[in-house]
Amino acid sequence: MAGEYLGEGLGPEVAGFLTSLSVEKAASDHTLRSYRLDLVQFYAWLATGGTSVPVVGGRRTGRTRKHDFAPGEAPLPAIGLAELRAVDHRTIRAYLAFLQAQQFTRRSIARKLSCLRSFFKYLQKNGLVPSNPVKGVQTPKLERRLPVFLDEEEIGGLLSQPDTSTPLGLRDRALLELLYATGLRVSELVALNRGDIDYTDGWVVVYGKGRKERAVPVGSEALQALGNYLAQAWPELRARAPAADQALPEERQPLFLNKLGTRLTDRSVRRLLDHYVEQMALSRHISPHKLRHTFATHMLNHGADLRALQEMLGHASLSTTQVYTHVTTQQLRQQYLKAHPRQRRTQQGGDL
Repeated sequence: MAGEYLGEGLGPEVAGFLTSLSVEKAASDHTLRSYRLDLVQFYAWLATGGTSVPVVGGRRTGRTRKHDFAPGEAPLPAIGLAELRAVDHRTIRAYLAFLQAQQFTRRSIARKLSCLRSFFKYLQKNGLVPSNPVKGVQTPKLERRLPVFLDEEEIGGLLSQPDTSTPLGLRDRALLELLYATGLRVSELVALNRGDIDYTDGWVVVYGKGRKERAVPVGSEALQALGNYLAQAWPELRARAPAADQALPEERQPLFLNKLGTRLTDRSVRRLLDHYVEQMALSRHISPHKLRHTFATHMLNHGADLRALQEMLGHASLSTTQVYTHVTTQQLRQQYLKAHPRQRRTQQGGDL
């Protein structure tokens, strides 16, 4: 998705910023979309004199807040270069205070601040504003959250949900198996082409954040599910695509197809996962990213090396991967409390 399109309606400053992220930083479509929505909110707050900021484009969760409304209900705010030049550090701090009062989480506020910091850095670099008003504003300290994941029985139940007697069921089984087998981000998954899978040696070549390439091992169950999908369902689905799409070389053909024979989107993956989670009657929401957490946690539980896991997940820093060690440590303690005989006697009222 081009930066120009994402910036449409918000002026040349936003369009140029998003284009620079796409071209120079190789930002993903998801990042571009998120940054555009963050700027829509900031522009809306400026345009209303600091009294309103909409939530736009978000997934419906059943929870509402006073600033929620459906995508497309509000006109795009008219903010020009003069208004941007008037923004200083006091404006930014007032905006953060407003977001906090509107019950945005610290994590959401931190992301919006990061977006504004990058946006004004771009404007300053191109001589559009005299300085970056976000430069001296500190990012809110984030609460450290442990990743949510499925246990091994739950993931087994999820993988068995698709009806493999249908083309879409075969696709979904292969898709879920590959997510769990590799820990890919959903954006990486839907970007895969047929030529990115090495069936002989069991590898998938992935282009992650910043278009960085990495190779991730793929297990036999996932390879078998992929083989079944490609042999029995992929040709039927691809036959529905426009002729120009079908003319692409095989290695550049998209791996996962929708019912129209074109590339599956990350939103579609989220929808199909929601469907299977609902079939399982799980009481919690499971996103594709939670399958990534599940992969990482299960790998560590079964003895994987932390640095090897970092490589497989495509983390730039080992500290990002280390959050999963907290999960496994917590699990170890739970197992200890459950299994140690002296601990059992203590719980029953005995002396330790």
